[in-house]
Amino acid sequence: MKDYKILGKSVARIDTPLKATGDALFTADIKLPRMLVGKVLHSPHAHAIIKNIDISKAEKLPGVRAVVTREDSFDVRWGVFKYTQDHQLIAVDKVRFVGEEVAAVAAEDEETAIKALDLIEVEYEILPAVFEADEAMADGAPLIHEDHPNNVNIHVNIDVGDVEKGFADSDYVREDRFSSSGETYGMLEPYTVIADYKAAGALEIFVPTASPHTKAKALSNLLKIPLNKVIVRRSNVGGALGGRSDIFPLDFITATLSRKAKRPVKASYTREESMTCTRQVHDMIVDVKTGVSKTGEILAQDIKVIMGGGGYSSTGPIAASVPFLVWEETYRLPNVRLNSYRVYTNKPIRGMYRCHGRAFLGGLGMQLDMIAHELGIDPVAIRLKNALQAGEFQATGSKIFGCGLSEAIKNAAEKSKWAKKRGKMAPGKGIGMGANGMMCGFPMGIRGGSSAIIKFNEDGYPTILTGVVDNGQGNYHAMVQICAEVLGLNIPDIHLVAADTEVTTLDMGAYSQAAVFVGGNAVKNAAEDARQQIFEIAAKILDCNADELAIEEGKIFRKNDKNSAIGLHKVIRKGLIDNTPVIGRGSYMPEVSRTREWVSNPKGQQAGTFSFGANVVEVDVDMDTGEVSVTKATGFHDCGFPINLKAVEGQYEGSIASGGLGSSLMEEHLWKNGRMLNPDFLEYKMPLAVDMPEISANVVITDDPKGPFGAKEAGLFGSMNSFQAIGNAVFDATGVWVKEFPITPDKVLKALAEKEKTVK
Repeated sequence: MKDYKILGKSVARIDTPLKATGDALFTADIKLPRMLVGKVLHSPHAHAIIKNIDISKAEKLPGVRAVVTREDSFDVRWGVFKYTQDHQLIAVDKVRFVGEEVAAVAAEDEETAIKALDLIEVEYEILPAVFEADEAMADGAPLIHEDHPNNVNIHVNIDVGDVEKGFADSDYVREDRFSSSGETYGMLEPYTVIADYKAAGALEIFVPTASPHTKAKALSNLLKIPLNKVIVRRSNVGGALGGRSDIFPLDFITATLSRKAKRPVKASYTREESMTCTRQVHDMIVDVKTGVSKTGEILAQDIKVIMGGGGYSSTGPIAASVPFLVWEETYRLPNVRLNSYRVYTNKPIRGMYRCHGRAFLGGLGMQLDMIAHELGIDPVAIRLKNALQAGEFQATGSKIFGCGLSEAIKNAAEKSKWAKKRGKMAPGKGIGMGANGMMCGFPMGIRGGSSAIIKFNEDGYPTILTGVVDNGQGNYHAMVQICAEVLGLNIPDIHLVAADTEVTTLDMGAYSQAAVFVGGNAVKNAAEDARQQIFEIAAKILDCNADELAIEEGKIFRKNDKNSAIGLHKVIRKGLIDNTPVIGRGSYMPEVSRTREWVSNPKGQQAGTFSFGANVVEVDVDMDTGEVSVTKATGFHDCGFPINLKAVEGQYEGSIASGGLGSSLMEEHLWKNGRMLNPDFLEYKMPLAVDMPEISANVVITDDPKGPFGAKEAGLFGSMNSFQAIGNAVFDATGVWVKEFPITPDKVLKALAEKEKTVK
């Protein structure tokens, strides 16, 4: 590994002291003068026409300052793309799920606001509802949006090569069905918004968000306010996992309440509201047919996916595509067909997720092991045979640049002692592997890029201005590390201002796994620009050429003469006096196909680069109760070059918690007639510290040619392949395949009972 002064080390993050001491401000901690309390009235019905709303009694209640209903909604709809804009952020004609926002109030205190909600009278005409995606697709099912036949919101079709010929040429063909229920994001922070609509016509909004500039643009459209008048202040985020990337009704509602009341308004969702009314995770049914040669080479694959999307589109086209994209980023697929259907249902809205696609990626990764088992091939060997290499192209046309996938697979197998354990452990104990790639920076138009500014104060210390967002990954620290390395400074010397749309430059936020890759490149370019300006000013002082200079510890000197050093602050002051202030500017846009589109043309370069990883887990299955415990996890991640080793290790540990223990073994929604039965942390089971296994986090260094200092995405590989690793380990421990996620004790016992019947 290259030896840098700042990069590649395990160092404490710049945000650690604030969070450790409790000084970090979350939205709920912020108080503004004369601030009102906002509360929302939700639909009690899964599907109903709104015939009338009477707010007269609520408006007359002493202490109520504003009431918002559909009458305050402009005819503007939200959706991540123009062709998916189907959601007015307060219900207008009808409600499409239990919990949809129907009205809201702002009052002097919470008690008054709650009383006012009780005084709002809504007349509904109840309609037939449909809750499961496959049932919603059936002929004759109630239409949730009348302009979408069979309730199909999005259909992504990808067809590469000659799939039928591939099956004909195959020596072994297998078909399986996998499924998964919906789940929640499990963020500890209940969703809270503060809106302050100024008399001058500007909206200031404090909100936990992964993409402030995206939210500002959406609110500009929804509220018909110029974009430069929408100021999104991104506060600390108490968990994201993909669930803070979208636009929510509470954003629009709180802003509208403030606009009407002419005072700041804070609206906080309860735990139940947070789990039902922000976003949830798609449930899935995946049918996959795979044909291979006798040596395990994938020759053909036909995949059909049905995803329950809830009442509105949200990030539909992306969600319907990403599980397949992750799969094609991992293995050669010469002949492949995908039909992915995102279907409207009368459940809450589903969005993107850090552990997106557990039935898809878990299922296909498990089927790979099933095929290996039938052909007598080691699961490690079948992955290595099909693994993509640097310089190759994915099925839909993306080129792979740096690639350490095979190395990660081999290293994970070796370190976990795979050869000594697979198929050789005691009954109830097993080991399994998962592997996948991950895109870094996919097409997002003008919001796919990032720009940064580095300004210097007269004492020589710089401030970075960047739109990059940190949801806990360590992105802020990475920006400071990159800047410090380029400018020869120490981490405490640098101040960071980030994710504030009034002062920071455009950036997509913590989305598409691109913060370090895209935002880091922009900061690196800005720092290099600033360094060149510093050298040009210093060259005049030292009477030499700029290319003869170096910078270190806040000193500029000739490379062959450190005694010539002058302080950075002197150079900065000289620039100010000479009217040549040092202001570094940098930007970066990933090199993706500008003609590629999620639905109409899913072909071409779909990301700036790709990361890779392999994950081996060991499980202990109680054969009497069916309970599965993960006892050990070993991961190797090709993150290009680790900016901060400690942060990379932390991301893998988080992946094992969320994708491994949570998504694979515990987390699922329970429903009755469209109403969630477990919208709390008592009945919705998530992993605790006592559930965590022994973890070995490791990196594969490939120095990605596109990334800043060779860096790229770090973290998601562990989330998105733990499903298959755990499912495969359960088979190794028990001899049965559990094809439905999460793999709960009842499903394990059912599979064991079916196996016993078959044997008899």
